[in-house]
Amino acid sequence: MLPLDGRTALVTGASRGIGAAIALRLAQDGADVALTYVSSERQAADVVGRIEELGRRAVAIRADNEDPAAVTAAVTTAVETLGGLDVLVNNAGIVAFGQLDELTVEDVDRTLAVNVRAVLIAIRAALEHLPDGGRIITIGSNAADRVPRPGGTLYATSKSALSGMTKGLAHDLGPRGITAVLVQPGPTDTDANPADGPRAAASVARTPLGRFGDPADVAEVVAFLAGPGGRHITGTAVTVDGGVNA
Repeated sequence: MLPLDGRTALVTGASRGIGAAIALRLAQDGADVALTYVSSERQAADVVGRIEELGRRAVAIRADNEDPAAVTAAVTTAVETLGGLDVLVNNAGIVAFGQLDELTVEDVDRTLAVNVRAVLIAIRAALEHLPDGGRIITIGSNAADRVPRPGGTLYATSKSALSGMTKGLAHDLGPRGITAVLVQPGPTDTDANPADGPRAAASVARTPLGRFGDPADVAEVVAFLAGPGGRHITGTAVTVDGGVNA
């Protein structure tokens, strides 16, 4: 029997990169998976197809995390399609780098809406369906604890907020046995931050393990937290950055 047999999961922003790796890893452990995307419809369909090849059910839902109604509707659609919700993985997020005098009010509002508000909205919607013992896992960034270079103030602000949110959720949801954990990746090979990109060499130089992270490195941690091993872990952050913040 697989660790997540009979469980259902929703992974936001899972058409590619870390989100796609998480969705596939949860399916490998037996979960049926709903995933959201904004514009990468073809990639989302590919992830759905790969999950179905594993013998699990899957559905891709178009939802922009900047729109609170879309976030709530995505949770409802996931529940209606899969018949329930046991694991919520808040992965969708955006990166906004720039000096403060370069950032617009719109940049600030959109970053906080997608990276912070949408997470709260998704959790609020999910709580109507999560059973006792359910799991809430949010993907943050190691930049919440250590900003590597100038221009990261807004991004770090949005990711730091997730730490306080996770700690608060642990107290609010503990009586129901629902855990809340923040997973903080470091430099990871994705479209937004490729391992062969212009900043890659500097990132690797700061990493004790001497390599970029792979999306699978993050997905393995999420799968553990979603499974039996994560039942007594809550209100904390797990940093997956190869030692960058050490």
